[in-house]
Amino acid sequence: MPTRTTGQEVTVATAGESFRAFVPAPLPPEPDLVWDHELRHLAEQAAMAVGRLDGISALLPHPDIFLYAYVRKEAVVSSQIEGTQSSLSDLLMYELEAAPGVPVDDVQEVSNYVAALDHGLKRLREGFPLSLRLIKEIHAILMSGVRGGTKEPGEFRRSQNWIGGSRPGTARFVPPPPDELMNCLGALEKFMHDDPVTTPALIKAALVHVQFETIHPFLDGNGRLGRLLITFLLCAEGVLNEPLLYLSLYFKEHRSEYYDHLQSVRRSGDWEGWMRFFLHGVKQTAEQAVASARRLRTLFATDLERITGLGRASGNIIRIHQQLQLQPVTSVNAIATKLDMAVNTARSALTQMQTLGIVREITGGKYGRLYAYDAYLSILSEGTEPLR
Repeated sequence: MPTRTTGQEVTVATAGESFRAFVPAPLPPEPDLVWDHELRHLAEQAAMAVGRLDGISALLPHPDIFLYAYVRKEAVVSSQIEGTQSSLSDLLMYELEAAPGVPVDDVQEVSNYVAALDHGLKRLREGFPLSLRLIKEIHAILMSGVRGGTKEPGEFRRSQNWIGGSRPGTARFVPPPPDELMNCLGALEKFMHDDPVTTPALIKAALVHVQFETIHPFLDGNGRLGRLLITFLLCAEGVLNEPLLYLSLYFKEHRSEYYDHLQSVRRSGDWEGWMRFFLHGVKQTAEQAVASARRLRTLFATDLERITGLGRASGNIIRIHQQLQLQPVTSVNAIATKLDMAVNTARSALTQMQTLGIVREITGGKYGRLYAYDAYLSILSEGTEPLR
């Protein structure tokens, strides 16, 4: 690994104490990354895996169904890293306006993540550049009405923050002081727009994620936004047509190694170590997403075949099966409303689906019953167990 200038520590004096904060050197790393055979091969494998993921629409008859659910899985996992206890079922029940099994604040954070992602992608598709302005817009939505929502949503911080410890002097890491913040962010924005060098999208996403986490420009919500940036960059650069690559589950499963790599970049400039970790995560995550899509395709086809075996009684059940693919937790009233179906018809069809073992009633009560497309939800929920 070459010797690099990673940045500089500056002394910050406050009324209470004096401490050292880190100001990262602007991207790209100097000297450039050392691309040995192993790292080049891994980059090629990761790029191919992302290419297969982008072609996922060929695997599913309705790729928007997979996208709907996969985005929500990402929202749950990314929010869990920040301490929420919400599950995928909780989010789906919340969106159905049914009572969740965890504090509403937790589910609202996850719901905000979905809304922030949707807003960012909409803006990008309208031709708005991935910029500091858009990052602030996304942050405002992410933090609206939730814990941390009083800490200047949508505004870059004007005070010092830190990571770990009870104060900056005892912190594990102290990001740049407020008077250095805009210089760091301005350089990051230029790098995202290929100034001073053009950088391949996957490599750019890896570098930008670390730099954003190091700058830590908001008082809260930096982790979630930093993970979203990876997806936004890949969509903005045209690597992905839809937001299908999410590394939160990989980061969650390897969180100690993840944090160690961030610190190694800051301390010694080990960008190569981070790049290996990141590219391996991209490859693994993309392959898992494609495998999940194939499993869902098989599940939908198998269940449809079982339903059509009912003969004339299958018509309404087929319609409900299609709706459950888009919304795998539902109620009798929700189905009746969505499909313009009589309540008794919806109840009878869901009961038949329960008999077939396709749906499961998940409340155990007589009233306000909810039905889950169990096997579908099971595939989507893999890895979404809350951190303890």
